Amino acid sequence: MTAETVDLLVIGGGMAGLTAAAHMAAEGGSVVLVEKAERTGGSARFAGFVWTTPTVEEMRRVNPDGDPALAAALVDGFADGVEWIRSLGVECRPPVPVLGFGRGHQLDTNHYLDTCERLIRRRGQEVLTATGTRSLVTENGAVKGADCLLPDGSVRRIEASWTLLATGGFQGDPSLCAEHVHPRAADIGLRANPHSRGDGLALGRTAGAAFGKKDAGFYGHLMPAGVSLADPARFVDLALYYSEHALLFDTTGERFVDETLGDHLTAMALLERPQGRGLLVADARVHREWISASYVEGIPGVDKFQLCHRAGARSAVADSLTDFASMPEEWGYPGATIRDRIKEFNAGASEGVAATPGRLLDHRPLDEPPFYVVEAAPAITFTFGGLLIDAGAHVLSADPAGLTGPSMGTDSDSDSSMNTGTGGDRVGQGAVPGLLAAGADAGGLYRRAYAGGLAPALVFGLTAARTALTESPTTLAR
Repeated sequence: MTAETVDLLVIGGGMAGLTAAAHMAAEGGSVVLVEKAERTGGSARFAGFVWTTPTVEEMRRVNPDGDPALAAALVDGFADGVEWIRSLGVECRPPVPVLGFGRGHQLDTNHYLDTCERLIRRRGQEVLTATGTRSLVTENGAVKGADCLLPDGSVRRIEASWTLLATGGFQGDPSLCAEHVHPRAADIGLRANPHSRGDGLALGRTAGAAFGKKDAGFYGHLMPAGVSLADPARFVDLALYYSEHALLFDTTGERFVDETLGDHLTAMALLERPQGRGLLVADARVHREWISASYVEGIPGVDKFQLCHRAGARSAVADSLTDFASMPEEWGYPGATIRDRIKEFNAGASEGVAATPGRLLDHRPLDEPPFYVVEAAPAITFTFGGLLIDAGAHVLSADPAGLTGPSMGTDSDSDSSMNTGTGGDRVGQGAVPGLLAAGADAGGLYRRAYAGGLAPALVFGLTAARTALTESPTTLAR
């Protein structure tokens, strides 16, 4: 088993890992990137916007329970991240609103990811694909690299001053989703690459890293229930973004969430309802203005109801509310109850009476026939729970005394009790020397809220590279 030493070892070749490795190579540092899939890019290849909130204040409003230091670092570092993308010759189109509270840029993510990989190789650095990571190399509590499993079955030790975990979260592992998201999440649909199975989480915890709270949640969307997501083209085509303007009923026939706060939040709420499925009901106005219209400026509109229907989703068009009483019994919903709840909602909306649950952003009735019905279920894109980091992308220790070493199996659900309100500066909580995390392997940024996925991977990927270029890991030891 041969050994070598580089400035930075990157484990995971998605948005965060490629960004960090490319920036490291561009600045003259030595780097090896290890990716267990046959191709780099991860789930970022299915995305098309890099965005977040325009201000720290807006981030705090939409993400009140997230780590404030990480949130500020994301917002403050976003412009530099966009300029980094443009510096590589990749176009970021003019900014547009996203989700009503965000602002971001459309880009060709495949162009960006491939450009990063070419830059790394052109600077004489390595990208190893189809290569797993067997274990981290540690010495006196500090991470010194990793033993990597090559495609031929041999083990290659790569020693590094810094090691970055950027494997993309754990949404691809049903047991981890059941443990850390919700018991029903073991069966949740996956609208992401299948390779992010918690490798970074496992590696980090063996080195003594702290893990965030189990109830941090996930980013995902409502998708038509029972429809296969094996084809990545469906991740966006079938996403029911228009739920923000519709009504959602669980299997008891009741509304349970303010749909207008966002489809990504509604997906988390639906997972916790009986059977984790529900009926999404819209009227002709919503079909005209939202179901068949563009969701984000610059993206052509398609009729998502028709796409879902052709994909085999449980769906129907009702000529009137009376038809709901004839809902097929095998669907498992009390159609008459749903009919009555829609009538009650419409009457209240017409008279200016607040609905229960409330609707913060859209109070208009759904009373223009016909009515479009699709059975929906949540699908996960990436997890929010991850290894706790500070604003410099250092992985924090699970040891409450701030000492490095094995985690002794602690679950580290104590981040809120140790958080001083300044994010990474937690009372008595030091970092694991030599260990960094970015992207979905890093936790703490979001807690049951969301303000962009590519942007945190971009910003903290760049941050990790800068940390590796400018700091010595030995200064973190206590």
